[in-house]
Amino acid sequence: PHWELNILACGLGLSAQLVFAEFCFTCIIDLTSALEYDGIVSGFMEFYQKTGEPYLGTAYGIMMCYWDGIAHFIMYLVMISRITDRWVRSYRTLGLFWAGSLTANMSVFIAGIAAGKYGSDIRPAFWLNFLFLLMPVFGAITLFTRPKDRPLIGGYNAQHAQTMKLIWRPLDLILVVLLLAAMAFTILRGLVALDSPLEACSIYLRQYEPYLKDPVGYPRVMMLHFFFYGLPVLGALVYGLLKPGCTWMSDWSVFFAGAMIQCQWAHIGASLHPRTTAPYRIPDEVFWSVLAANLLYAATPIAVAMRVQSNPYFFLKIAPFPGQTGLCHIF
Repeated sequence: PHWELNILACGLGLSAQLVFAEFCFTCIIDLTSALEYDGIVSGFMEFYQKTGEPYLGTAYGIMMCYWDGIAHFIMYLVMISRITDRWVRSYRTLGLFWAGSLTANMSVFIAGIAAGKYGSDIRPAFWLNFLFLLMPVFGAITLFTRPKDRPLIGGYNAQHAQTMKLIWRPLDLILVVLLLAAMAFTILRGLVALDSPLEACSIYLRQYEPYLKDPVGYPRVMMLHFFFYGLPVLGALVYGLLKPGCTWMSDWSVFFAGAMIQCQWAHIGASLHPRTTAPYRIPDEVFWSVLAANLLYAATPIAVAMRVQSNPYFFLKIAPFPGQTGLCHIF
């Protein structure tokens, strides 16, 4: 019955509001921590810095806290507002973006602590991070399984969009090229993280991104995340832009965009942060080229997600018309 579904939706919405409100509090703590480590404020986090989680003082930890204290905080406020006005607007898309961002954030953070130089100094506060990993995973599962905001079945407009070959869709063609380039970039940096003896990997590590070998462990873990998890998703996005009717593109493109922008924010920011020692920073002579490559790498999944959300016809299933046996294709 509809009234039972409405009660369930109200209960889930209230629970989500309470969780997001609690997370807003932790966002302020993270932002304060980052500001204190950067010397902008003082006297707020001194005790926790000494006894709690010393790895928050790394360049990666500081940039992660800035993202949590600003980007995630804004997301929580918007989602709380949309839950309150659930009959007007949905928070599903933003929720998937948040889930991808926080899942990538915490998975790299936890694994980096264990695999890096702080792995021998695990303290009780470390185990609290698993809660912040489980919550976005649970949120992502919940959002992936709930009905979509838009219909999955298209009519004439969807049929027309799906009859067009890639050559007649210049935006999609550009995105496919960018995704293929991102896959090549992912493979290169993944092999560097795996200590590949290939000359190209040695040259890239030595002359372009020595930060990948920073002993804190975060950059290496992040490259392995991209290599083993991000690379298949990038390939799937290419497939989704080539094959009509991939309804999963609307969700997974947003989730992956959230993960990518968070990771690249922390990676780029940490490689430039003063707390990263000079030997691991981007060399001055290739600074702008490396920065441009990393920014383009972060922007590509976001561009794909925006394209899917703004014009979803190519990614819908088509309901056949009476007497219809197939679709004609435009060559």
